[in-house]
This record gives sequence, C-alpha cells and structure tokens, in this order.
Amino acid sequence: MVIDQTSTSSFEAFVRETGPRLRLALISAYGPEVGSEATAEALAYGWEHWGRLAQMGNPAGYLYRVGQSRSRRFLRRHPRLPPPRPHSVPLVEPGLPKAVARLSRPQRTCVLLVHGYGWSTREAAAMLGLAPSTVQRNTERALRALRSELGVDDVA
Repeated sequence: MVIDQTSTSSFEAFVRETGPRLRLALISAYGPEVGSEATAEALAYGWEHWGRLAQMGNPAGYLYRVGQSRSRRFLRRHPRLPPPRPHSVPLVEPGLPKAVARLSRPQRTCVLLVHGYGWSTREAAAMLGLAPSTVQRNTERALRALRSELGVDDVA
C-alpha cells in the first residue's frame, strides 16, 4: 500500500480533530479500559482504510461503529465499568457512579456525552450514528432513571 504525504496529513488532521471525541464516546459506552482499546482499534482501522473513509459523510460515526465491533473481544475481559477512584472523582452524589453504571449502554452513553461532556444532542447523534431524537429520548430516560434511583426531585 502506497501512502502519500497528503493522505498522511489529512489523516493526522482527522485524528487530532476527531480522535478525542471518538475516545470519549467509546469510553462513555464501554468504560475506560475497553473504550480506550476500542478507540485504538478503530483509529488503526481508519488508517488502513483512510482512502475510502475520507470520502464518507460521517467518518467519525463509522469509526465509532468499528470501535463498537472491536470492543466485543475486550468486553469478555472487562465486562463492567471499573469502580471510580476516589481521588479522581469530583464532588458528586456518592451513589452516582453506580447508578450510571446500571443504565443501559445507550442511555449511559447518551447521558455521559450530553450532560457529562457537554456535547449537543446533534453532536452526540452524529458520533453515535443515531437520530437526534433517539439521543434525546435516551438522555431523558437516563436522567429519569438516575433521579429515581438517587431519590432526587426534578430541578426546574
């Protein structure tokens, strides 16, 4: 395979711009260890197939799906989110990490991206390859479940 300098530069720019967001999305879905491994696998795939990937309308969303597929083998080794380290967690409700871990994967991913990382619903939808209404619905359901489990009233 012959790689020209323009192709290398465009892939490097893509990784600088999209790589951190892809990593956050996969970590939100699969936890830090599996999400990081899935990100590395997805970006390696992206490099190998950059000629075709660069022509796509949503290459980041495609690589998110690649990361999902590649995460399956890592999930056998790390099936759950690891417990948070006390010194790395900001001051939050003590039951929140366990409550978030109990959400369904789609709900957890959407609520972490939108409320944890401050992404817009459209940004999360583009990365996840979902309709914005689906991200909104998963986020709302996740918040409802978290409030119920933590015994928190809805704040207006």
